[in-house]
Amino acid sequence: MSVPPPVDDADVPRFWRELGLPGLVDVHVHFLPPRVQAKVWGYFEAAREHYGTDWPVRYALPEDERLAVLGGLGVRAFPTLPYPHKAGMAAWLNDWSAAFADAHPQVLSSATFFPEPEAPHYVAEALHRGARVFKVHVQVGGFDPRHPLLEPVWSRLEETGTPVVVHCGSGPLRGEHTGPGPAAGLLERHPGLRLVVAHLGMPEYREFLDLAERYEHVHLDTTMFATGFTERLMPFDRALRPRLGALREKVLLGSDFPSIPYPYAEQLAALAGLDLGEDWLRAVLHDNGARLFALED
Repeated sequence: MSVPPPVDDADVPRFWRELGLPGLVDVHVHFLPPRVQAKVWGYFEAAREHYGTDWPVRYALPEDERLAVLGGLGVRAFPTLPYPHKAGMAAWLNDWSAAFADAHPQVLSSATFFPEPEAPHYVAEALHRGARVFKVHVQVGGFDPRHPLLEPVWSRLEETGTPVVVHCGSGPLRGEHTGPGPAAGLLERHPGLRLVVAHLGMPEYREFLDLAERYEHVHLDTTMFATGFTERLMPFDRALRPRLGALREKVLLGSDFPSIPYPYAEQLAALAGLDLGEDWLRAVLHDNGARLFALED
């Protein structure tokens, strides 16, 4: 590859400019209400207890500083991806996320849901307000995505073609309903869903590649994928690289900013290190996300 990968965050704009891009589109960024964000960061402070390894949050900064970091990196569009861990949270998270997106034009208005009787109503309300992407975290929420209460929600999202970033792989922690089985079952019922499988489905990379190959609208995001941190815990079989390369139009940049344990540049360098070519990088780092969310140049 003729374009050298970024050596640090300050070098990131040089990287995407030399690739001929107008910036980055990151589909896996979190901005949460302050007290929720504080609890998330508190969880990572105790990461060794949960994951068996330390997880020093790299960008545990005030909200305005986090926005400035993303601006300096050249991330031109990103969501907030709220997610509830219990019933009664989703509608409130959606209200906060809608207000945040209204205040920041670079933010893709985001929403979420939980298997509860109110879900169809507040999902319809979020769509009416302009939600462009939803987030589901199967492990944190502790629910089967095929829950009967979610049938009308999935039907509506399938009908509208709204992307849903879904953390359904069994990494970094396995849950009762994680893994490819529930996701495959959901897609059998709703084959037109525009699912974005977070973390490339780690550690079940092969099985989620299968789903992306089988279903027209299933995408994969690169959140934490191929970084040194993840490779130590859940390594990717390099024999799968040709399949990942062939899915060039269905792979999207994701980072998990701000709660990553390394500099943002490391994610980009890891993707460059896959040696899948500059056309693949251009598609993943910008063009696929710009197309998915109909961003203007």
